[in-house]
Amino acid sequence: MKDTSLYPCIRFSEYQNEWQKSQLQNSVILISGQHLSPDQYDTKSNENPYFTGPSDFTNDVGKLRKWSLVESKLAECGDILITVKGSGVGEMMMLGLPKVAIGRQLMAIRSRDNVNNNFIHFRLQKNKKLFEALASGNLIPGLSRPDILQTKIYLPCKKEQQKIADFLSGVDKKISLLEEKHTLLEQYKKGVMQKLFSQEIRFKDKNGNDFPDWEKGTLGDLSNKVSNKNKDESVTAVLTNSAKSGIVNQTDYFKKDIANENNLGGYSIVEKGDFVYNPRISVLAPVGPIKRNHVGQGVMSPLYTVFRFKDDNILDYLELYFETTQWHRYMNSIANFGARHDRMNITMGDFFNLPIPIPSQGEMVKIVGFIQALNKKVNAVSKQIEHTQTFKKGLLQQMFV
Repeated sequence: MKDTSLYPCIRFSEYQNEWQKSQLQNSVILISGQHLSPDQYDTKSNENPYFTGPSDFTNDVGKLRKWSLVESKLAECGDILITVKGSGVGEMMMLGLPKVAIGRQLMAIRSRDNVNNNFIHFRLQKNKKLFEALASGNLIPGLSRPDILQTKIYLPCKKEQQKIADFLSGVDKKISLLEEKHTLLEQYKKGVMQKLFSQEIRFKDKNGNDFPDWEKGTLGDLSNKVSNKNKDESVTAVLTNSAKSGIVNQTDYFKKDIANENNLGGYSIVEKGDFVYNPRISVLAPVGPIKRNHVGQGVMSPLYTVFRFKDDNILDYLELYFETTQWHRYMNSIANFGARHDRMNITMGDFFNLPIPIPSQGEMVKIVGFIQALNKKVNAVSKQIEHTQTFKKGLLQQMFV
C-alpha cells in the first residue's frame, strides 16, 4: 500500500517516486560562528564582512581588518546563515558574498553534493516555527547543533529538488519586485508630499487659474486642547500613539496591558477624530508623532497632548500635513534639550503656537485627493506582497514532505 506520508501534497506531474527519509546532518555541514576581538575587525575597513546577527542580513555593519581566522570557520557564498542565539532565532538568509566571518549568534549551513542548496534553504524556512519553539525553552533563546543537524527531512531526487527550488525562487523574485515597487512608491509619495505642503508644487482650479495664496494660522487658532479626564474611570479602553502605527489599542499593540487599569482616573478621554501628540522621539518621529484617532473613544496617558480641531473639513488635510516634516523645524526651535534626551520638552504655549499653512478649500480638496489616491496604490501593493507571502507559506507546507 502506498505510504502517502512520503509524497508531497503538491507535486510536478513528471515525478512519481516517494521521497527518502533522512536527517539534515546527512546532507549538510554546520559551521559555528566565532568571537572576534576588537583588533580583528574595523568598521572603517572595506575588506571582508563580519556578520553578528540577523540585522546584518540586510545591513552590512561590520568589516574585518585582519584575516587571522581559520578558513574552515568562514561562511562562503551559497551558505545558509541561521540565527541560533538571542532575538530572531530561526531567521535565515542565503549568503551572496564570497567569504564572511560570523559571530556566535549565527551558524552557517553548507550543503553537501547530494542536495540542492536552494532546496535546503526553502525546506528550512518551513521549519522556522519549529526552531523558534525549540529555542524558546532556554533562558536565552538558542538552538544547539543537534537541534539543527537532527532535523528530519525527506528528499526527492536532485532534479525534483532543482525544479521545486526554481519555482519557489520565482515566487521570491515576485515578492522582491513588489517590495521594490512599494519602496519606490513610498519614496515618491514622501517627496511629492513635501513639495505640495511647501507649495513648491501647486494645483490649478478647474479653469486653469491659480488658487488663492495660502493663509497662515496656529494650532491654537485652529484647535482646542482636550483636558477631559477619566475621573469616574468609566472609559477603560487604553490607547497609545505609535509613530509607525498611529493611534492603536494598547493591548493590541503591546500584546499586554501596560496601563494600570485601577488607576485610569488621571488619563485623558480621547474621542474619534481627535489628534494626539506624543513627545517621545524616535527614528520614525524625530520630534514626536502627531496622529489622528481613528479607533474611537478611549483614554490616553497624560503625557500625551490631545487636541480637537474646530473645523471637521480640514481634518484629512491636517492628518496628511503631520505626516510631513514641514512642522519639524519649528518644534526643534522651541524644544528645551536640557531635559530627557528621548522626549521633546516643549511648553504648552509654544506647542499651540505651531504655525500651520492653510490652502483654500478647493486646493485643499485636490491635495487630499491626490495623496489619498497615492495611498491606495501603496496599500494595493502592500496587499499584493501580503497575499504573495501567504501563497509562499502555503507552498512551503504543501510542496515538501
